[in-house]
Amino acid sequence: MPFTFHAHSGQFCRHATGSLEGVVRAAIAKKLLVLGLSEHVPRSRAQDLYPEEADLSASDLHAAFGAYVEEARRLRAVYSGQIDILIGAETEYITHSTLDELKQLRKQYDLDFFVGSLHHVNGMPMDFSPELYENIVEHCGSRSEMFRRYFDEQLELLQALQPEIVGHFDLIRIFHPQDAADPLLQDEIRQLALRNIDYAISYGAIFEVNSRAWKKGLRDAYPQRDLLQEILQRGGRITVCDDSHGEQDVCMHYDRLHSYLLEMGVDCLHYLRRTPEGAVQVHVLDSAS
Repeated sequence: MPFTFHAHSGQFCRHATGSLEGVVRAAIAKKLLVLGLSEHVPRSRAQDLYPEEADLSASDLHAAFGAYVEEARRLRAVYSGQIDILIGAETEYITHSTLDELKQLRKQYDLDFFVGSLHHVNGMPMDFSPELYENIVEHCGSRSEMFRRYFDEQLELLQALQPEIVGHFDLIRIFHPQDAADPLLQDEIRQLALRNIDYAISYGAIFEVNSRAWKKGLRDAYPQRDLLQEILQRGGRITVCDDSHGEQDVCMHYDRLHSYLLEMGVDCLHYLRRTPEGAVQVHVLDSAS
């Protein structure tokens, strides 16, 4: 599985470690064919900064993103004979205006791809801590309503941006208590997830199978097996990503991921590559080996 399209570094992300170049060197050492760099898009409101960013402003985040793209381009040139580097970004959905900002951001920096993710529900951070997760449950009134809003906002993101890679499709499960009923067992909520899967397939998206879920203590990689099975049965395209947050995470749990893909009957993987002219094309690896 010689690629990932979901990579962060401590140089440009406060909850990651190390340098962007360290991530590139680790990917080369792991013999990856393609590395998709995908630092987080900048947030534009001070109220959306995380506690770890208390000394920063929204303008600092925008400046850091510009520096990220500049450094990524330098690294692509330096290591061009050793690895194919794509320069992308991982998206957010906080308010509807976020989507318009991201369209402009992609044009401004001529990004190769988007990892289409959302880390908020109702404008509130979902995956930062169990405490903040429970705040959203309280704000929504129930876990089912939280899940419903997540999938509705995810659809808005998919429709507006049509990201090449769909990031951790069911991240909403990250802090869901194991002893609580799974809202995705409710037909209404499940149909919303299936609606989003069908839409992403309709425009040609690739769904990442994201190994970082195991670091968070989940049973399976994102998406969990019930939704991965639905994606596969509907003819969805699959890739693998480590969602690395530093060089130590590159190819994290890929051995376990390989076994998971075999168990789920995945017989091919899709991945992005740049042509010599700079266009991004989808390629197929005929086995999940």
